[in-house]
Amino acid sequence: MGKHMNGKQKAEGYNGITEGVIWQQILLFFFPILFGTFFQQLYNTADAMIVGKFVGKEALSAVGGTTGTLINLLVGFFVGVSSGASVVVSQYFGARQSAYVKKAVHTAFCLAIGGGVALLLVGEALSPAALRAMGVPADIMEYSIIYLRIYFLGTIANLMYNMGAAILRAVGDSRRPLYFLIISCLVNIVLDLLFVVGLKLEVAGAAIATILSQLCSAVLVMSALMRTKEDYRFEPKALRVDHMFLQKIIKIGLPAGLQSMMYSISNVLIQANINGFGTNTIAAWAVYGKIDGLFWMTMDAMGISVTTFTGQNFGARKLERIKKGTWVGIVMSALITAGLGAVMLTFGSRLGSLFTNDQNVLAESMQIIRFLVPFWFCYVLVNVYPCTLRGIGDALVPMLLICFGTCVLRIIWIFTAGFLRPGLYTTLASYPISWSVTSAAFILYYYRFSGMRRLKKLQRLMDQE
Repeated sequence: MGKHMNGKQKAEGYNGITEGVIWQQILLFFFPILFGTFFQQLYNTADAMIVGKFVGKEALSAVGGTTGTLINLLVGFFVGVSSGASVVVSQYFGARQSAYVKKAVHTAFCLAIGGGVALLLVGEALSPAALRAMGVPADIMEYSIIYLRIYFLGTIANLMYNMGAAILRAVGDSRRPLYFLIISCLVNIVLDLLFVVGLKLEVAGAAIATILSQLCSAVLVMSALMRTKEDYRFEPKALRVDHMFLQKIIKIGLPAGLQSMMYSISNVLIQANINGFGTNTIAAWAVYGKIDGLFWMTMDAMGISVTTFTGQNFGARKLERIKKGTWVGIVMSALITAGLGAVMLTFGSRLGSLFTNDQNVLAESMQIIRFLVPFWFCYVLVNVYPCTLRGIGDALVPMLLICFGTCVLRIIWIFTAGFLRPGLYTTLASYPISWSVTSAAFILYYYRFSGMRRLKKLQRLMDQE
């Protein structure tokens, strides 16, 4: 993919991701992404906390539960597709091919703008029907529709930020996206307090605060990309679609987008099932979802780190380093999961009290925590292996494995076991079962059939030269 560098070039263009100590470089990349993901998670979490405390559990159920599931379904698809741009940019950046980096960046932003417009239209048109199909109770329906209708007005800015942040991370800059998210998250909290508490706009105020803060983060990231002198500089006049790079981005990103969508579809079905247990259970599940977000944002940050690490080392042809990086990612993920699990089991009720004062809701959310948290370890391999494979361009089969394990299998479970023995914990059992089966499938695929086997053959040929 690229030419070898001489010693002087290597010294001048040193890239820690491709040349430093593996665990140190992954951690240095991981922590800014983790903190960035934390502040991104705070967008909706701050909304849920403030409306739960100052409006009521019905508003909490709407903002923290049902609407979040639909937002993840639609927005998650396009964010997943943007990961394809991140991989393509990281590969060519690692190979030092500046002209290709520039084309990939501007094609990626065309995709973000088009996706934002499409998401705006689909979200505005289909949200009410989707909520009714999910069986949302009447006492939270109006809140849910109001929140979604306003939220989707900000989707173009949302996708522009996510694409810009993905590009910065692809070239090894994970700090500036963090700074931008901290600023926009603080803006969101201040506006939440102003609109919800001060102006008494309730759920509408929380949604307005969210889209204004997302606009802030988009402006910051685009300004950074327009000011830089590096190959990934954004120039509005260069904004055009290069069909070759669009195909590359979609080839890698579409499976990730579909994977995210399938995750969300299964969660929509589970949410629809939970909606049948009443407002208290919906609110308890919403509280768990916000606390549980600490785990998911950590796994997402590790996944982005592993994908970028793999992509750049693949571009630089550091094949042995890719394999070692995968194991480092697995070990670190397991250690982090153990720590977070201990925190959740010990302080879960205190964390839940940040969202509601209703003791029935808090008690039920703690029962959910005790049931699901011990099974988090089953998810570690489902996160690390596909992220490694995506970094080398092997995205289709991992997507199919995850779609079957996390969507099809959960649907089968809900309509069989859930029918034979209806109940909340029968429904929730679909999570650890699907994680375990998918982990086993990835172990088999990664070591016997995946693109990593081809890389091993390529490494042997390179060693013989």
